[in-house]
Amino acid sequence: MPSVALVSILCHDRVGLVSSVADFLFSAGVNLRDTTFAVYGAGAEFSSVCELPDGTTVDDLQEGLARLPELEGAELRVAPFAFDPTPGPTVRITHRIEVSGGDQLGLIARLSEIFAQFGANIVRLDAQKLPDAEGGRYVTRFAVSLPLDRADTCLSAIANTAGSLGLESSAVKATG
Repeated sequence: MPSVALVSILCHDRVGLVSSVADFLFSAGVNLRDTTFAVYGAGAEFSSVCELPDGTTVDDLQEGLARLPELEGAELRVAPFAFDPTPGPTVRITHRIEVSGGDQLGLIARLSEIFAQFGANIVRLDAQKLPDAEGGRYVTRFAVSLPLDRADTCLSAIANTAGSLGLESSAVKATG
């Protein structure tokens, strides 16, 4: 098994950021496994579990990434990945749920507790407040691994909670 590292970057968002980082890692012979990218206001975060080729160290990657102009001033961390990089059964996304409406304090806490009660693992979470020019809505999206025998009850609980808060919810069962 090749050596595995976590690459984590927090920096100013700009066009070409993902392209620059991905190209550098590709050129270094790094294989990307689970990878995420998100923009937070004017900032951005890139995170990836990476398989390193023989002879490449975390220090090599850290130093190389630090030289990229797109990462000037970035918080950059490359560290050995201490966990098993092989996904288990609870990372298979079975459902995608979206809840939207007005901003509600504690919404993510309430909804994530419902998922926990029904044995659902949150695989991905995305929440954002849209600008006032776009209606000022707060949109939360969950990608979850939900036991199929509990899915209907869990989704009903999510819909009821959203409805009691004056929010809209929708769920889509993932395919494949």
